Amino acid sequence: MSLPVLPALTAPVASPLDLIGRTPMVEATRLDTGPCRLFLKLESQNPGGSIKDRIAISMLDAAEREGWLKPGGTIVEATAGNTGLALTLVGRARGYKVLLVIPDKMSKEKIQHLRAMGADVRLTRSDVPHGHPEYYTDMAERLAQQLPDGFYVNQFANVANAEAHVKTTGPEIWEQTAGSVDAFVAGIGSGGTITGVAQYLKSVGSDAQIVLADPVGSTLAGIVNEGVPGPEGSYTVEGIGQNFVPDTADMSLIDKAYSIPDAEAIATVRELLLKEGILAGSSSGTLIAAALRWCREQTEPKVCVTLVCDTGAKYLSKVYNDAWLADQGLGERDIHGDLSDLISRKYAKGDVVSAGPGDTLDTAFKRMRSADVSQLPIIDDGRLVGIIDESDIVHVMNTDAITREARFKKPVGDVMTRDLDTLQVNEPLDALIPIFDRDRVALVLDGEQFVGLITRTDLINHLSLNR
Repeated sequence: MSLPVLPALTAPVASPLDLIGRTPMVEATRLDTGPCRLFLKLESQNPGGSIKDRIAISMLDAAEREGWLKPGGTIVEATAGNTGLALTLVGRARGYKVLLVIPDKMSKEKIQHLRAMGADVRLTRSDVPHGHPEYYTDMAERLAQQLPDGFYVNQFANVANAEAHVKTTGPEIWEQTAGSVDAFVAGIGSGGTITGVAQYLKSVGSDAQIVLADPVGSTLAGIVNEGVPGPEGSYTVEGIGQNFVPDTADMSLIDKAYSIPDAEAIATVRELLLKEGILAGSSSGTLIAAALRWCREQTEPKVCVTLVCDTGAKYLSKVYNDAWLADQGLGERDIHGDLSDLISRKYAKGDVVSAGPGDTLDTAFKRMRSADVSQLPIIDDGRLVGIIDESDIVHVMNTDAITREARFKKPVGDVMTRDLDTLQVNEPLDALIPIFDRDRVALVLDGEQFVGLITRTDLINHLSLNR
């Protein structure tokens, strides 16, 4: 297949909104694609960092045209983050207020980004089903009804959602592949992408297979493959997968579905970064894993297209954080059958934030704050000699009759606790309970070597992952 030559540069534009769409496509040449060629459309290159920029323009244009959204009004939406970012980008540029309802499992980067852009963000529960008053779509609709100028976008039933992909994404894929696409792989969040692209491809006579990439725990793959919803469960991938069929999704257009476990999706997206240099989000891992499965099943050369839905910069604290993956039971780690299995941040690997006895309290406190921990082990010449926590620092602040500046200059060794609650790594789980009853953390040793800390949260997480 020969690809058309596109202009290298375009003229300057008046607004970031003018840069939405016309995203580049790159071939994955270092992944195992079997006999096929796999092309990735980089929707992460949109100014808002995701494919949702396309539908934000489309849905707000339609709302203004039809009179649902008046000047100075409030845009209200339920979102996993990316649609919210796109609506905020477009809506704030047009002078609207934006109120977003987001499930509490979404990455902090997305939430911080939204608030920095001026959106009013309301977090709600991610552990309740569609129809529950605290489910994000139900809450958003209710809030919109309470606002006299509120417009509930409802991407899950908004016809302008799929229309954006009929008019832009589909034609771009057709142009960039010179009309030779054999399969298109996408997920379903709101359903607009897979529906709109499929409608366009069929309208130009393409016989490309439409393939659904669905997280394990979403019910949608079962509907495609067996005609009934699949088993419902939880998953960490953000932005795709549902326990209901959105009105926007035309399931009859989908030919095949793959259920992708979180671990496979995350391993795929991290491999994409290592081998192809593309920093992509968690849902992209699901899509690319499904595309790779499809490619490897083929017996002759074919062309498959999927999406890098958004940038991985929004998931650095999760998908690209080894400690977070370990906490979720998703990281690659050796199981030893001892207390070290509870420790996701090990000292020997450099994962433990620590201080030395000669460091100042100011240094120790700044390390605690930047790492979002409440205690630090104190290491001297490779050996554990103490621990300091917030209460130790507060005690110094309240009792010493010296200036505040001098207090923070005190060495950690003068303040740290030397009476340590240590356990050997081969002791049983039950040995943790007396330490936790004293409101302390367990310091685990292997002989004299410091292994790491165990907190109540570590124990609970371990029991939850190993039920």
